[in-house]
Amino acid sequence: MREIIGIILIGIGVAFDVFGCIGLIRLPDVYNRLQAATKGVTVGTWGILIGVCVLVGFNSLGVKALLAVILIFFTSATASHALARGAHKSGTKLWKRSVCDRYEEDRKNAKIKN
Repeated sequence: MREIIGIILIGIGVAFDVFGCIGLIRLPDVYNRLQAATKGVTVGTWGILIGVCVLVGFNSLGVKALLAVILIFFTSATASHALARGAHKSGTKLWKRSVCDRYEEDRKNAKIKN
């Protein structure tokens, strides 16, 4: 039963990774691509690592997989935010059909207050 659950989790993780990669190719601008890559691939990698932990049990490999899940949890969101902010500061334009630009609104509000 444990093997079946582990394989299912790995399969779900691979599916999320594939969808994240497809989003990375198909979406129109840097910010949408970053969203797809961050969310899809992060959840996919979690699924694969948790599936490995379920498959091998609570030994050194399982503990390393869980530590990697925790590391990805903290670093993925931080890295994607830094990339999006850097892209915005360098002048990368949003997709023409984007609804709002919160970074630009914050920048304008900060200039008004100063």
